[in-house]
Amino acid sequence: MVKLMIIRLLMLGLCVLLASCSGDKLAPLTASAEILAFGDSLTYGKGATEGGDYPAVLAELTGLKVINAGVSGETTSQGLIRLSDLLDRETPELIILLEGGNDFLRNHDIAKTKTNLAQMIELAQAKSIPLVLIAVPKKSIFLSSAGLYSELAETYGVMLIEEALTDLLKSPSMKSDSIHLNNSGYRALAEAIYQRLGDAGAV
Repeated sequence: MVKLMIIRLLMLGLCVLLASCSGDKLAPLTASAEILAFGDSLTYGKGATEGGDYPAVLAELTGLKVINAGVSGETTSQGLIRLSDLLDRETPELIILLEGGNDFLRNHDIAKTKTNLAQMIELAQAKSIPLVLIAVPKKSIFLSSAGLYSELAETYGVMLIEEALTDLLKSPSMKSDSIHLNNSGYRALAEAIYQRLGDAGAV
């Protein structure tokens, strides 16, 4: 009986481990793949010169088409509606989701923000589109990534890039203002994403 319980516990632990690692591998993107970079001003590239936004740099690094679907000032409630409409028209091979900062800045309910992001992930998964989630720092004196992103990544088994954006926003030389990156910052973010996509086998 004790042995059986131990085996069950070991199996449960293995399942949890596999679930937590499931977002670490991605299918290789085809040569004609389109990547949908979806989000707010940090995707749009506020603070960068033309061509300095992270989707443009990621396109340069990967040699693939990266659609910049960033809208400045967008909240997750607005983004959920827009992503649903967009996926009715577009069929990307990969989605990069970077959103939530405006919710934090406007003190929106965290639970609602998490639900909106969860529904965006579900939209992608319903269409069998892999999704990479980029964590946004919560509103605080000492920047740290909001915990809801790691919770969502674990729940849905998606790849999470957790500290890249937060670390860049801690560096004055990488910022154009208090909440946006500059050309150097966006390039560094694109390079971090490219590195993770490479490690995961996507590019």
